[in-house]
Amino acid sequence: MCHITKTVRTVDYHTAGEPFRIVVDGLPEIDGKTVAQRRVFAQGSAEIDEIRQLLCREPRGHADMYGGFITPPDDSGADFGVLFWHNDGFSTACGHGTIALGVWAVQSGRVEANPDGVTPVTIDVPSGRVVAHVRQVAGVVTAVVFENVASYPVARHVQVQSSRGDVNVDLGFGGALYACVPASALGLEVTPEHYDDLLAIGREIKWALNDSELARHSDDDRLNGVYGTIIFDDLGDTPDGPHQRNVTVFADGRIDRSPCGSGTATRLALLADSGRLAPGQVLTHDSIVDTRFRGWVEPISGDARGAVIPHVAGMAYPTGEHTFILADNDPLTTGFLL
Repeated sequence: MCHITKTVRTVDYHTAGEPFRIVVDGLPEIDGKTVAQRRVFAQGSAEIDEIRQLLCREPRGHADMYGGFITPPDDSGADFGVLFWHNDGFSTACGHGTIALGVWAVQSGRVEANPDGVTPVTIDVPSGRVVAHVRQVAGVVTAVVFENVASYPVARHVQVQSSRGDVNVDLGFGGALYACVPASALGLEVTPEHYDDLLAIGREIKWALNDSELARHSDDDRLNGVYGTIIFDDLGDTPDGPHQRNVTVFADGRIDRSPCGSGTATRLALLADSGRLAPGQVLTHDSIVDTRFRGWVEPISGDARGAVIPHVAGMAYPTGEHTFILADNDPLTTGFLL
């Protein structure tokens, strides 16, 4: 039995080509004192999950839709909270979504903003507290810098048996756990022509590691599991620092159209740990559709994990506002995925 009886209103953005659907009205109450607790509640609530399905399945969405439910913050130190969702459930982190939320909060008046300067928008997410630093010039948003939670390397040179032979991957945490592998080690390049092969091997690597001991978070079991696989081309160095192009395959076979915000944070942590990215240097990070993020790190003194605070610069743009309904006699109910 479907529980959706109200209209659901959203404001949609894209960040570097990746969609982000913000639900502003039509949600039932999501129980919990913190965003992390609300994520657990949402995962077990048929009523909440039906709204997720309605918005990211055809005919109202698509298999690659991404979005968020706005919630109260954990405490007065943040402006609001968010539960991130996609076609396979609720994620722990989303950098491109944080960038979109920063733009939305300023443009909608949710957060009082400096029309000629930078406004911090502080957001509680399941993996912690993040900040979108939103720059305006004459009242127009021109750029956002996403400041992530502490990010760090987890394991190096982990051998995975795959349909393309044994490959060595690095694991890193950027709000979620990612496996990283050079495309050249798979006989591929990060281009649209290799889309199907990249998706298939990305899923394979994720699921090969997802239940391993390496995928257990040291402090919070709610963050367990490999969220995605980052497959990258190394394009050498610019005068500012490394240049890479990546595709991130996450959830159960989703390909990020952007360079992936939390994935970029993970790459920053791994590059800093290897000595490839020094403080003051910038990673130029391109996507499979040639959009771009730029990232740099702030070291954390004395952290035993080698953690850094990643900063990822990008921009989001509104694409539309929507009011969704589910007719009582609609046989497709919350929709379908292809």
